[in-house]
Amino acid sequence: MGLAKRREDRRLMLFEDTYSMWTERCLTQAQAAEMLGVCERTFRRRVDRYREEEVEGGGVEALRDRRLARASHRAAPVDEVMRMVDEYRTQYAGWNVRHYYTRYRRGGGTRSCNRVRTKLQEAGAVPRGKGRGKHRKRREPSPCAGMMPHQDGGTHEWTPGVKWDLIVMMDDATNEHYSMFFRGEEGVWSSFRGMRDVIESRGLCCSLYTDRASHYWLTPEAGGKVDKDRLTQFGRAMVRDLGISMIPAYSPEARGRSERAFRTHQDRLVKELAQAGIVEMEAANRYLRETCLPAFNAEFARSPKEDLPAFVPLGSDTDLDAILCELHERTVGRDNCVRFAGMTLRLPSDRHRPHYFKVRVKVRRHMDGRLSVWHGLRLLGRYAADGQPIAETLADAA
Repeated sequence: MGLAKRREDRRLMLFEDTYSMWTERCLTQAQAAEMLGVCERTFRRRVDRYREEEVEGGGVEALRDRRLARASHRAAPVDEVMRMVDEYRTQYAGWNVRHYYTRYRRGGGTRSCNRVRTKLQEAGAVPRGKGRGKHRKRREPSPCAGMMPHQDGGTHEWTPGVKWDLIVMMDDATNEHYSMFFRGEEGVWSSFRGMRDVIESRGLCCSLYTDRASHYWLTPEAGGKVDKDRLTQFGRAMVRDLGISMIPAYSPEARGRSERAFRTHQDRLVKELAQAGIVEMEAANRYLRETCLPAFNAEFARSPKEDLPAFVPLGSDTDLDAILCELHERTVGRDNCVRFAGMTLRLPSDRHRPHYFKVRVKVRRHMDGRLSVWHGLRLLGRYAADGQPIAETLADAA
């Protein structure tokens, strides 16, 4: 029974009770009309209609709103509803209604999400959900885009029998996803890649909100506070080199927005990748970039409170390759070589000085696996991932 029908039944029951008290002279006409919430003239008209039908055996049915018995002109035709239910059962079984609704709209559907949910529930295609209880008040989102993006990763079985890590960069103010890709394992390189996607497309953000994974923070005691003075490779790049402050989250509830986004991805992406027949990571990343990311932002992104974004453009003279990398200090040996990760990096001849014996140099391991050796701002040599020198003309890094 619909809400309008229940309200109509209660209205008629109240009229019968009021009419009975009025005929027994317990109420005046004015009091009876006030109880029903109508004027005295309307009450007399209802009494006349009720008495006319009472003689013929109808009674209270004469007062029923006849509009409730008519079919709504906005109701979906039966054949349209049957096609929708059949499509859901044959192609999208197991999808939640909100997820299915995005495909329904893409296919030209015109009904509202609530109407689609109601029809699927009436047909028994989806179960009726339980009402949600009260919850604590959520933290207000940041007022400006770029003020506090989130970076998070989650392991899940995205394709049958295979687990990948999904890395996401999303904005706290708008829920917009700036970067989204699969990696075999979350770590410093996936974090660098996510930040590079944001910096190159939007600019430098004010702060970054992360969990307390070991590539973000050093935590002296398990479950304790992070050490903000001893920075990881990622922390050094963000705080010292780029000036982006980092904020640690101490519970999943603190990262509620990213946690809810990941629940949505884990529910939807598994079904979408299976429907598209995607099992390889390269094809999955292409699907994320070309299809999933635009669709998710179109559906879930919202406008920030302030229109002016907090992103700062990156300086034209800033070398991201020299920042978003691992940085290690080494001492040059007697043979004018640097030992690093089991490899021997031989420094090429240099017109500025005959050798670099006992000199402290910096070894950078870049995102593509290449290595470079630096003395201050001077580039001494470049090397492949296996330590073999790359033959090229070395110029001073200004």
